[in-house]
This record gives sequence, C-alpha cells and structure tokens, in this order.
Amino acid sequence: MATITLDKLVKSYGKAQVIHGIDLEVRDGEFVVFVGPSGCGKSTTLRMIAGLEEVSGGEIRIGGRVVNELDPKARNIAMVFQNYAIYPHMTVRQNIAFGLYRTKFGKDEKNTRVEGAAELLGLTSFLDRRPAALSGGQRQRVAIGRAMVRDPAAFLFDEPLSNLDAQLRAQMRIEIKALHHRLGTTIAYVTHDQVEAMTMADRIVVMRDGHILQSGSPMEIYDNPVDVFTARFIGTPSMNILPGREEGGHAVADGDGRLLFGIRPQDLLVCDGAAAPEALALSGPVTAVEPLGPETLVHFEHAGQPLVATAPARHVPEVGSTVTAQAARAEIHRFDRETERSLGRER
Repeated sequence: MATITLDKLVKSYGKAQVIHGIDLEVRDGEFVVFVGPSGCGKSTTLRMIAGLEEVSGGEIRIGGRVVNELDPKARNIAMVFQNYAIYPHMTVRQNIAFGLYRTKFGKDEKNTRVEGAAELLGLTSFLDRRPAALSGGQRQRVAIGRAMVRDPAAFLFDEPLSNLDAQLRAQMRIEIKALHHRLGTTIAYVTHDQVEAMTMADRIVVMRDGHILQSGSPMEIYDNPVDVFTARFIGTPSMNILPGREEGGHAVADGDGRLLFGIRPQDLLVCDGAAAPEALALSGPVTAVEPLGPETLVHFEHAGQPLVATAPARHVPEVGSTVTAQAARAEIHRFDRETERSLGRER
C-alpha cells in the first residue's frame, strides 16, 4: 500500500492548460473518488498518476517516491479501464495470469495468485471459460483480478462501471467497496456518476475545469457544499436553487434578491395543509410527477422557477394542480448570487 501525493500538479496541451496546479493527498489505504462532469480533468489526472500522460508541472509521489519520470510499469500501480481490456482469445485464467507476465514468480506462485484472486472475486468456476461466455460484470471482475494478482501499491479505476447496465452497476459498486474493505489497498477512482461517488468513497474530490472545488467525505460534501456547482452536482435529484433575500434573519424567495437559496428535494416537502409559519413555503403549478415507490417526486414551478419537492409514496398530485411545499429554515443553504460561493446555512 502507498500514499499518492499530488503537489501543484499541472497538465498542458500546447498553450492550453487543463490541470491548474492541484494539490491532493490520497492516504495509504484510502478510497478516493474523483468526480465531475466530462472534461473536468479527472481522467487526465488519473492518467498522469498512472504514467500514461506526461506531467507538465509539479510532482507526483507514490509511497514518498517521485514518479514523474518513471514508466507506468515501474510505479507499482494497477489500472482498471472502463472497456475491460481483456483478451477474447484467452481463458479467464490466462487473462488474470497476464498481470504476472513480466514478473519473476514461479509457476506455482502464479497459479496460487490467480486462484486466490479468482476465489475472492467469485470467478473460480469460470477460470477455463473465455470472455465471450461471461456477463459484463464478470468481465470487469476479470480485469480487476488481473490487476490484483500483481499486489500493487495502489489501484486506479477509470470509470470502470460506465459500460454496465444499472443493475450490474449497483452490484459492482458493492463488490468493489467490499473488495477494498478486504484488501485495504489505496484506490483512486474516477467517475462522472455522483451516486458511485457517494456510495463508494471514503473521500470525494469534486473537480471542475481542471480545479479541485472541494474534497471531503460524502456526507461532508452533501451537507456543506462550498459552492452552487458542487451543491447541484452531489445529490439526486439535484439541489433546487432559487434567488432570494433575507428578511428578519429568514429566507424569503425573491427573484431580485442578492442571494441564492439551495434546498434539496428531500428537504422540500409537499404540504397536506397550510405550511408551518416558521418554514419557507413555495407554491405553484405541478408540471410532472415521478412515483418512485417509497416517495413521489413532484416537479412544480414557483414564480417561473422550476423546483422539485418530495411527497409521500401514494400522494400523487395531478399535473396542472397547485401544490405548496415547505422547507425547514435549518435545511436552507445560502450562496452569494454573484460568486455562487456558500455562505452556510440558516441556524
């Protein structure tokens, strides 16, 4: 295992700088997920750690050793890609063993490592099959097994679940998290899916335009986002954002206000009757409903502002009807309208 340190890391393509001097430490044994929209620089950062992209400035240290000039094979890391990169003409056993191709281990040691990885990943009964006979999730496990047998100092995952269907993605999230718990290996993981980030990470790193906006535990970022972008990116459905002002120390929705208020749909609740006097109440026509089983998402407009609120499971208002939803004052996030930086929550 090893700590991965990024010190003022820069990446440029010609005159275009795409990574702007980021600093980060992925601690020994930590599971860190880089998340952000396409083009934010997360995969480029991972590829620099792996040695697949040259560093334009700053340092990368793995286990305290500067690796900027080292070839990928000399960094003692293993990378798992979204397209599996396994060989269709080889069996599962041969694919996993390929991770040991350049090692000096004897035949018995290689077999022991391959069979140990296969057992841990539930692939023992598939060792003599070829990839065409496997599901997408099983193929991804083969790719992980090939990385595991090398016993690397760190694993790097580049959107490994993006080619799987929703059910398999959910299953593989659990399997990779459980694998990390058993192995305790340092993991740097890239995804654009904030659900993956929330459910898997010890720590999330939110990136945008080559900058790190915020780094913290999933719940730290969910509860205390530093800006509007992070607030909307983390959490499903996205946080409601509407302009407003403060009056008497309380939030008042106002299109001309100098603040932005953020309310998560889970905290904006459709009222059966009148809203509580101390709550922020928002009313308007229903534009769509999404019954989800345990709850219903209600889309409505307040003063032309689209919002999403939550209603009880079997409370499904008709499209076109008027609803009122309320949010407790303590659940309202405040942002500066000009800078979009967080001003904290009303307490």
